[in-house]
Amino acid sequence: MKVYTRTGDDGTTALFGGGRVPKDDLRVAAYGSVDEANSALGLARASLASEPEGSPLRALDDDLQALQALLFDLGADLATPLGTKARSHVTPVDAADVERLEGLIDTYSEELPPLRSFVLPAGTPAAAALHLARSVVRRAERDTLALSRRDEVNPRALVVLNRLSDLLFTLARVANVRAGVEEVRWTPRR
Repeated sequence: MKVYTRTGDDGTTALFGGGRVPKDDLRVAAYGSVDEANSALGLARASLASEPEGSPLRALDDDLQALQALLFDLGADLATPLGTKARSHVTPVDAADVERLEGLIDTYSEELPPLRSFVLPAGTPAAAALHLARSVVRRAERDTLALSRRDEVNPRALVVLNRLSDLLFTLARVANVRAGVEEVRWTPRR
């Protein structure tokens, strides 16, 4: 199978479930931002790969891999319009996904000192990559909200994105704490 098909040379792309839309369509923006967030998580995982096996930082990798799988499912969910036959091939995000994300936030939060000020996206390479993923997830949330105003989408998609950004913020802090790197607190310029 070739990577290039030439079918998108006219500025359109196929949806999973049929039909073609412009590449700047709201639906493409939503699942494209989810794909970008997944890539940012891949960057975070790559930074963890240099950590010794069994290290506290490396232990985050299994959860990050699971989050990548969740994002892949979410991308397919958003790429497939509701009501199409192809929905039977999609694993939609659901309430159980939200519960799992909340459970991870609660578990990881137990490792953290109380947050007393805003923190800058900095610290270890893994923490910085997790902050990048968090900010891309926030964009995906905005893009999905815009799409939901035009087309019906799985209502759990927005909830999952909201919880996921909270989890990634938490994981970025955990990455710094586990590495013994102090968080960079925001200091107002004036």
